[in-house]
Amino acid sequence: MNQIDFDIVLDDELRGELELARAALCLDEPAGSQRVVVAMSGGVDSSVSAVLLKYWGYDVVGITLQLYDHGEAVKKPGACCAGVDIRDARAICAAHDIPHYVLDYESRFSNDVMEQFADSYLAGETPVPCILCNKEVKFNHMLKAARDLGGVVMATGHYVRSRPDDPAGANANWHLHTAIDDSRDQSYFLFATQASELRQLRFPLGGLHKSSVRRLALAFGLTVADKPDSQDICFVPNGKYGDIIERLRPGAVRPGDIVHIDGRVLGRHEGIIHYTIGQRRGLKVAVGEPLFVIKLDAQSNIVQVGPRAALLVNLIALRDVNWLGDVPLDELPLDGLDLRVRIRSTREPAPAKLFMEKGQLLVTLDKGDFGVSPGQACVFYEKNKAGSRVLGGGWIAHASVT
Repeated sequence: MNQIDFDIVLDDELRGELELARAALCLDEPAGSQRVVVAMSGGVDSSVSAVLLKYWGYDVVGITLQLYDHGEAVKKPGACCAGVDIRDARAICAAHDIPHYVLDYESRFSNDVMEQFADSYLAGETPVPCILCNKEVKFNHMLKAARDLGGVVMATGHYVRSRPDDPAGANANWHLHTAIDDSRDQSYFLFATQASELRQLRFPLGGLHKSSVRRLALAFGLTVADKPDSQDICFVPNGKYGDIIERLRPGAVRPGDIVHIDGRVLGRHEGIIHYTIGQRRGLKVAVGEPLFVIKLDAQSNIVQVGPRAALLVNLIALRDVNWLGDVPLDELPLDGLDLRVRIRSTREPAPAKLFMEKGQLLVTLDKGDFGVSPGQACVFYEKNKAGSRVLGGGWIAHASVT
């Protein structure tokens, strides 16, 4: 294994953070005998993860996925897994004697993520493709590649934490937890990670604040230290979802009616893919009161609008649930399990109950919510606000009022 000397100066506060972060990895010593494969997107977070593991003495190998390579996405700052990002990841690895491999996953990404994204929008849903990418591509195919490269675990730059329920137990169950830095927590996007996968994954940044990660990038002299964070959906670099869907599903987008919930036809739309539940701006209809998108009916090709009050729901039906809790789902209390749920990545988890009714998993929101859309994720967290454990989640099939 190639060695590299790190001539860096860290203040006491940052050094203390690193000691806790290293302990949280739960990797056996000596470090040099442990090969850790790092998923590298070319951004600052995954780059720091790779170099930090090298700094700690692990045998590090970097892998980067080629997911797409089209037009603006290749040159756009803040995208990921395209041309410039692959070059950045390669350069970081070369500067720190880390072997680096690029894996061509374009067809898998297209089938597992982009195609489902298009179908979901055409069905009147609001999909979250980053969750599918993590589940199907990064924590499925990529984990297999990491094992093939001899990795005992795979590390990523996500801001989450994982830990065993029994640190001394060889067959301990691993749990998913939110990041120390609440403002950067990415647990919403990782709810679909299987319990069996958690024992094979490590998240070096989960115990660090973003500001500390930037400081580390500067201390390590990384060329990506000031690189912007990824913002848009990677394969929609201009933010125009409709363009991608039109390309993937030619002729599938059809114009139709915009209908008030009282039955009045107010206007026409150019395709339901251009609307989301709760949308207010850009409706191009007016009735003397604020209007919101209440429902997208793909079968009848109708955009239904109405007052904000019509958006309020408190009952959510779920599909494709990934459960990371201790109590089996078929043993949930009849009156429901108290927990908290997050329906959007930017919202704080809200009090709710999870229960099973006739084989259907349901969530009741204590205070209700506005603008809940099919296709979004509903992520579960333990009841205690001070707690950090993630209990899984599911995809929203539909929502209503009890």
